[in-house]
Amino acid sequence: MNFLQTALAFAVCLGSLIIFHELGHYLVARWCGVKVLRFSVGMGKVVWSRRFGRDRTEWAVSALPLGGYVKMLDAREGDLGDLPPEDLKREFTRQNVWKRIAIVAAGPLANFLLAIVLYAGLYLHGVEEPASKISVRATETATASNAAPTAAWSAGLRSGDVVTAVNEQPVAVWSELRWNLMQAAIDKTEARVAVERAGQGRFTFVLPAAALAAQDLDGDVPGKLGLGVARPAPVVQEVIAGGPAARAGLQKGDLLLSVDGVPVADGIAFIEIIRNAAGKTVQVAVRRAGQQLVLDMVPQAEQAKTGKGTVTVGKISAYIAQQPDMITVPSSPIAAVGKAVARVWDTSVMSVKMIGKMITGEVSLKNVTGPITIADYAGQTARMGAASYLSFIAFISISLGVMNLLPIPVLDGGHLLYYSLEVLTGRSVPERFGEIAQRLGIGLLLTLMLLAVFNDVARLL
Repeated sequence: MNFLQTALAFAVCLGSLIIFHELGHYLVARWCGVKVLRFSVGMGKVVWSRRFGRDRTEWAVSALPLGGYVKMLDAREGDLGDLPPEDLKREFTRQNVWKRIAIVAAGPLANFLLAIVLYAGLYLHGVEEPASKISVRATETATASNAAPTAAWSAGLRSGDVVTAVNEQPVAVWSELRWNLMQAAIDKTEARVAVERAGQGRFTFVLPAAALAAQDLDGDVPGKLGLGVARPAPVVQEVIAGGPAARAGLQKGDLLLSVDGVPVADGIAFIEIIRNAAGKTVQVAVRRAGQQLVLDMVPQAEQAKTGKGTVTVGKISAYIAQQPDMITVPSSPIAAVGKAVARVWDTSVMSVKMIGKMITGEVSLKNVTGPITIADYAGQTARMGAASYLSFIAFISISLGVMNLLPIPVLDGGHLLYYSLEVLTGRSVPERFGEIAQRLGIGLLLTLMLLAVFNDVARLL
């Protein structure tokens, strides 16, 4: 079932982005007077098509679903000597350079516009997200007494602090906190974290640039700094009859204090300890009606599937409070559009910086992801809800727009580079040069695709 949901979520995500991208090319081409011969979703052999409109444009679905294209009347693709003069005037290469630039740029710009619309809709509606209240892990390794302190703990941040800003950028929810820390890590600058501490006032703590620069961006940057979402006290919400928890005497309303003497900060920490104690007797300290009790409990061993295969985990058949504080922050229409534009701009800039750092070797090439990883995240976000899924589509749309603007021949950015040179020199790029550049561009794209697939498979394994 999860596989089908993931496949459907991936198809909807990729299909909608391809259609929107190509519609950008199509609409601007028509507006500029260029004749469009085919609009295809997918590449390769056409498996279905219909013709519509005054120009009898062929609308097609092709065999390979990873891509799409708009085919215009183009002298570079065949002899047009038999065409009537009125059609020749609508041939692509006969248009002035500014029209050609507009047509080529329209695809990536359509992706950015789609992301702005999606983000604006989400901001206008308001999305329920974890608040920016944090938990702070004191040491790098919870079980080692001599483990090094985390960067967050060393900076002075403590569990229960509510983050209000990072580097003077307002923060209200966890995703904004994570985003600002990611930007600081990419820029290798310090992060000035402003917080409100209950009963004590407002403070600003500094996460040093060295700590942020040392982070691998392919993962949980806040977590590696020692930060997590603050969760409620680990109170037992329900005990299932006949399970290990019920046999040990655990009751609804019990406050979990420790397991084998190790303090329990929240429900997630307790669950993690229990998962690693399958079949073992553990002593669980609880507080009940003002009294402290110690219960002997044996988590039942069960098989569970993870990204690394099937593993044995411990379960006690009880539900523990773990939902963080959630807030919904709706925006006015004007504010929603402004925040959406800023989000798209910031994401685009961050993507370009990441690409630059990968080229210079400052960031690992394992950050290059392909269709398998995108499909996985599409499925995960779809299961989380409509807001998460739409936010994911917006992010991928931005990534698609940025990627297509890269100055690589065969991509939109490569054509824009040619036309920019034509504007500067007054002459078009020599045909022989264009052919060589096309071959190099195809080779580079194939290399990137192979790297992306390799990284995807490595993550699965």
